[in-house]
Amino acid sequence: MLKIGDKVRFLNAVGGGIVRKFQSKDIVLVEEEDGFETPVLARECVVIESNENNFPKPQQATAPAPAPIIIRHETVPEEEYTYNDDLPEGENLTVLIAFIPHNDRQLQNTAYDAYLINDSNYFLFYNIATQTDSDTVSRASGTIEPNTQFEFATLQNSKLNDWERLSVQLIAFKKGKTYTAKSPVSIDYRINPLRFYKLHSFTENDYFDKNALIISLVEKDSPAKTELKIDPQQLREAMTQKKDEQRRPRIAKSQKNDNGIIEIDLHIHELLDSTAGMSNADMLQYQLEKFHQTLAENKNRKGQRIVFIHGKGEGVLRNEILKQLRNKYPNYFVQDASFREYGFGATMVTVK
Repeated sequence: MLKIGDKVRFLNAVGGGIVRKFQSKDIVLVEEEDGFETPVLARECVVIESNENNFPKPQQATAPAPAPIIIRHETVPEEEYTYNDDLPEGENLTVLIAFIPHNDRQLQNTAYDAYLINDSNYFLFYNIATQTDSDTVSRASGTIEPNTQFEFATLQNSKLNDWERLSVQLIAFKKGKTYTAKSPVSIDYRINPLRFYKLHSFTENDYFDKNALIISLVEKDSPAKTELKIDPQQLREAMTQKKDEQRRPRIAKSQKNDNGIIEIDLHIHELLDSTAGMSNADMLQYQLEKFHQTLAENKNRKGQRIVFIHGKGEGVLRNEILKQLRNKYPNYFVQDASFREYGFGATMVTVK
């Protein structure tokens, strides 16, 4: 049970503090960093440090207190949970993941808190893992209550690439009452790490008082589109029959942002469905063709700004783009794109 002096973290909100008083059987007053005491349901607090270090020791010797019981979000007794049936839309599963930067003015080197959001009337068994071509690593697992969100990880900036491919499993249920059964959900989701460096990726939302990068896993019972898995043998066979078809372009990744700037993502996996059979030189040539095509399409739009997102990498594509601009477009204005928006990996061209 919670005790006065315990240091806790909130389940349903960002923050926490030290328990200072029991306002009632179910409500405690938690003193936060600003010195104010906030009333919080006891069952929505997780003890992260016992009162041994946070509460003054008694002047007189007393019998040693029993070891504190750590309250975890996945162990909510049925009799203590009251379902909120005033939310009929909660009968459809909506599950999201949110990333909140520690410092949205330093996206190039800040860390990110990751939250799982259960916007439904169901409890959820969950497992959140990351994948590579050879390994899967479980990052968090357990049970989350209905209509709540909680922090399950902190991502260091240097490790963002490890979170590019998410694998999430979900099982929905209710405790102590009848409910409509939901099919288990298994989702493989790919996040472009570049999104963490774009300020406009972090938007206002219904779940936090801070802007967040929101990833929708399930929307009204419909899982997000899963990552396409291709059998290597089938791919090789198809290539021998329709090699050109396997390299068909994706829908152009060009769009205008709020400032009228055209953004072109030149990462090869954003331009082609498959690069199988292509050498590095082939891929570079294709990226440059897309670069020249974009400039040709906008040559008569004086003053148009275009951001070519090429990534940092070894700098081969960036250097080739700058070379082409010097030789073929000497009158165009060239500069590094906004570091705050794109990090190191983008070049801005203004048509003259």
